Parts: sequence; C-alpha cells; structure tokens
Amino acid sequence: MSTTESKIAVVTGASSGIGAATARALTALGYQVVCAARRLDRLTALAEEIGGIARELDVTSPDSIADLAASLDRVDVLVNNAGGALGVDPIARARDDDWESMYATNVLGVMRVTRALLPALEASGAGTIVTVTSTAGTGVYEGGGGYTAAKHGAHALMGTLRLELNGKPIRVVEVLPGMVHTEEFSLNRLRGDQQKADAVYAGVSEPLVAEDVADAIAYTVGVPQHVNIDQLVIRPIAQASNYKVARS
Repeated sequence: MSTTESKIAVVTGASSGIGAATARALTALGYQVVCAARRLDRLTALAEEIGGIARELDVTSPDSIADLAASLDRVDVLVNNAGGALGVDPIARARDDDWESMYATNVLGVMRVTRALLPALEASGAGTIVTVTSTAGTGVYEGGGGYTAAKHGAHALMGTLRLELNGKPIRVVEVLPGMVHTEEFSLNRLRGDQQKADAVYAGVSEPLVAEDVADAIAYTVGVPQHVNIDQLVIRPIAQASNYKVARS
C-alpha cells in the first residue's frame, strides 16, 4: 500500500495498551498510522477501526524490521513503544533470559527500528521520533534491576541520538511514564499471575491509563515543529516516585 498521500506515523507495540491508544490519538491528529506489532489479528482490527495500516513486526528481528522499512514510502513520525518488563527477581537470582529479552526489546529494538527509519524521517523534512521509556529509566528500585537497566539504556540512547541529529530536521522526544494500569504490562511481568498483577495497583485510586500516556505522546508530536519536548515525565498524582505511592 502506498503511503505517499498523507503524513505517516509508525507506532510499534500497537496491538494493545499504550501503543493502541497512541495509534488512535495520532489518527485524531490527522496522521495515517502504521500499526506495527507481532499480533497481526489485533493490528488488523485496530487498523480497520482507525483507517490505518497493519504491519506485522517483531522488534527483536532485524529481518522483520527491514521488511517494515521496505514497505513504507514515507515516515513523518516514529513512536518506539514496543517494550516491557519480565520478572521482579533480585539481581542475586536474576534470570539471564529475562534480562536478555528485556534488553533485546527495550534497547536493541528501539535502536534497530530507529536506524531503519531514520532515512525516511529525515527525507520527510520534519520528522519526529518519540520513544516511550519509563521513570525506571532514570531511577532504580529493588527487584527491578533488569528492567531499570534496559530503560536506562533506552534513555541514554535517546539522549545520544538527540545530540547526533542536531542540525537535522528530526525531533527526538522521550516520554517517561510512571505507574500505568494497562491490560498486559504487569500481567506479563509477573508471568501471568493475575492476583499479583492486580496487587501492583491495589489501593491506588487513579493510576494512569494507556490513554493518558497516548495524550502526552500526541501533545509532543502536535506542538510546532521547532519545539522539541526533550523529556516528558508523566505520573499519576498518587505516585511521587517509583517507590512512593499513596494507597488507601
């Protein structure tokens, strides 16, 4: 499908949560959204809903990323949203495969997708890269070593990229959410244990939801092109830091 007729936003991890909400929010801004993720059935339904384009993508696969890049005629906005956490083990009991998976998704995936789409973003003459990291990218907490290390990596990647692209027509934005209650994040992190996943948000009257973060992303994209929101930290009012949360 040709994408030369309208401004194009690519959103990774668009099959659920923040990614799906961001696809809807950017559609409302007038972008045609390329919804990219592994679960093509979900993407197809979302793309039909918003008039977007569904593209199967595994951000840990260089071949999959190359196929995505080759399928696009232009890219104006890239939202690196694919990521996630696995486990809450202390470093003394860290699982290599968990750490490797988090690094592959949150750091290498962001680098590879960004690298693949940079030529198109520059060719647009007014590109924007938004990467969803986390407040875990600037702070640490017990049991979060693998996730915080990966998100620190993504945070450093964005800071470096902003320096390297200085003078080019590409904005580099980092959105750092705190506690967000989505359908899958904590459930995946806690290996499908719904009771433990629910306990993460217990007593917090209003954690963020996916739409809150999507609105923040849309804001950073929608400001005038000469304005770069370097970093936008977004937390619920109940959360003062990664480890201080008001609970009833």
